[in-house]
Amino acid sequence: MNPPDLLPILRYPDPRLHTVAKPVVAFDDRLRALIERMLATMYDASGIGLAATQVDVHERLVVIDVSETRDQPLVLVNPVIDWASAETRKGEEGCLSVPGIYDGVERSIAVKVRAQDAEGQSRVIEAEGMLAVCIQHEMDHLMGKVFVEYLSPLKRNRIKGKLLKSQREAQKA
Repeated sequence: MNPPDLLPILRYPDPRLHTVAKPVVAFDDRLRALIERMLATMYDASGIGLAATQVDVHERLVVIDVSETRDQPLVLVNPVIDWASAETRKGEEGCLSVPGIYDGVERSIAVKVRAQDAEGQSRVIEAEGMLAVCIQHEMDHLMGKVFVEYLSPLKRNRIKGKLLKSQREAQKA
């Protein structure tokens, strides 16, 4: 069997990254194929999470794998955070849509999420640590928010300039 085709990942400051995702309504072969392609894209890019928004599909779908062995994918369809801890921690975050940029973002240390799986079955996930951070980061994408928007306008503008410059250089090459 051939591996699924990889999807192009949108790069910040692409305006499509600010699109709010719509709920998934059909749990069909198209959705399962999209999930497979998103997982393959995430693994290929050495990421731990990928939201459908990042691959220009504006549906409420996230794939995550924070395991050391990279073989424990978590699929969240139509995720909703039901509870987030009041306790927060600032941690370094990066993003496949903001390559090479890492900075501190304040996040809840634990969350309880209600979502559906690829078949439409409801599930509740209680997460803490890295998984909780990853879920919050990816769910931000579904709301049209990129992690650099938590940073100061000065830092954000520097990052935007740096990424636009590298994109122009890549186009010339």
